[in-house]
Amino acid sequence: MREKKLWHVLVTGGAGYVGSALVPALLAEGHRVTVLDLYIYGEDTFAAHRADPKLTEVKGDIRDPKAVERALNGVEAVIHLACISNDPSYDLDPDLGRSINHQAFRPLVRAAKAAGVKRFVYASSSSVYGIKDEADVTEDLPLEPLTDYSKYKAVCEAELEEERAPGFAAVTIRPATVCGYAPRLRLDLTVNILTNHAINKGVITVFGGDQKRPNIHIKDMVALYLDLLQQPDEKIDGKVFNAGWENFTVKEIAEMVREAVDPETAIEVTPTNDHRSYHVSSDKIRRELGFQARHSIADAAGDLKQAFDSGKVANSMSDPIYFNIKRMQDLQLS
Repeated sequence: MREKKLWHVLVTGGAGYVGSALVPALLAEGHRVTVLDLYIYGEDTFAAHRADPKLTEVKGDIRDPKAVERALNGVEAVIHLACISNDPSYDLDPDLGRSINHQAFRPLVRAAKAAGVKRFVYASSSSVYGIKDEADVTEDLPLEPLTDYSKYKAVCEAELEEERAPGFAAVTIRPATVCGYAPRLRLDLTVNILTNHAINKGVITVFGGDQKRPNIHIKDMVALYLDLLQQPDEKIDGKVFNAGWENFTVKEIAEMVREAVDPETAIEVTPTNDHRSYHVSSDKIRRELGFQARHSIADAAGDLKQAFDSGKVANSMSDPIYFNIKRMQDLQLS
């Protein structure tokens, strides 16, 4: 068993949904962590960790070279999560989305290289594949993104490959939709939406239902990022990996949520124009890195129910803090 390597890690967008679970896990493993974030979803995400000398927080914009330079001070690895993260949020202001998701990307990568960063982990998206007919969507299939959000995710993948250099190992992860409870909770993602509605409306509304939506539990997403810091360069450098769990239709997901929350919950199916369907394979990451998701959709729904029951999630149907697009509309970011 190889000795655990401890890094100084910059997590961009670290106060977001995934980051709010990842940063405490990194600290618990002994890593030093710098967070670069605008903190638009609240400034107390890491209040319980601010006494930890291994944590540095930089409130700043990924588009601001000075903020990036400050955040990169002493950093050895970057986990790049910061983005306008989903199609509706991106479409709210395409210029804003492009400036954050694409135009800031190569400058960040180059600044990381200049600062002596040795490892760069990029969170892309499984949506870069578009709609595929294949039973299993693997990493070697052509990318056919359907939206500007997914198009720029794909463009940044190519740019990262162009910037890869000896001593600067770069890896791209294409996550499925993340689900489950985190301190900075999102309730605008498939499993989380359905669970919120099951608990607080007593009914689950399914739009369409036949579309496949790959998901990954946030605990598995965190475990993967931790694992990537321990992999040798030759295992990950220049590689692209899907990261998901099993593929289910939205109707099947709703049934799993119902079972986890209350088997008596009604499921209502309504038509939709959104026929995007993703069925990604995570065989490569299991085969090459030995990584396999261990938490199910039912686990995610159960974790959310526990959080609701314990009073951790207030005003979940109305508070914009849980919904990216509502929060962005309120703030009018530019």
